Amino acid sequence: MKALKLIGVLLDYPADELWQHRDELLAATDDPLLSAARRLQLHAFVDDMTSQMPMEAQEAWLALFDRGRAMSLLLFEHIHGESRDRGQAMVDLMETYRKNGFDMATRELPDYLPLVLEYLSQRPESEVTDWLKHTGPIIELLAARAGERESPYALLFELLIEIGQGEFDLTLLRKKVASEARDDTPEVMDQVWEEEAVRFGNDAPSENCAPPQRLPTGTKTNDKQVTP
Repeated sequence: MKALKLIGVLLDYPADELWQHRDELLAATDDPLLSAARRLQLHAFVDDMTSQMPMEAQEAWLALFDRGRAMSLLLFEHIHGESRDRGQAMVDLMETYRKNGFDMATRELPDYLPLVLEYLSQRPESEVTDWLKHTGPIIELLAARAGERESPYALLFELLIEIGQGEFDLTLLRKKVASEARDDTPEVMDQVWEEEAVRFGNDAPSENCAPPQRLPTGTKTNDKQVTP
């Protein structure tokens, strides 16, 4: 699915090389998987991003996705946080990739959304829909938060919701996230750094304190829910 591959590329950190492929990215927005109106919106997103200087786009990405955990692109972050369940979920997801011949030629964690979308772009449509429905609560949360922050990236999450489940309404979720305390302010980030002191010896974290739950088809699931 061309649109999934494109959305994954656009959600990833906008490295300088992205501007070298501007024409290809614009062409990829013309995917019949999307409605004509959504194709125009996606085309405008790519056009706007690549009309900026790379450093401007990179700063916008960092401000949204790399400051605080509320907008983390690590899917399991929103399910398990730092709990021990996260490690087994990572193992299961990597095994799913391996069994389906998907080579993780990256240092990113397997639950990194752009990586998940790259994998799904190579899978059958029924499997794509299944995965996107399972991850729907997380993606809806990200869409609502991005919208609350007036970020153009909200469009990309909305497109994923539509591909997975068709029509949707984020009205109630948007009202809920509007009352959330922001976790990306300098004050909050300073507090986090102070609280997360490095520990050694017997007090060090276990190696098993790794990442979250499993995604759909071909993986195990549990009954834990995403808490907005």
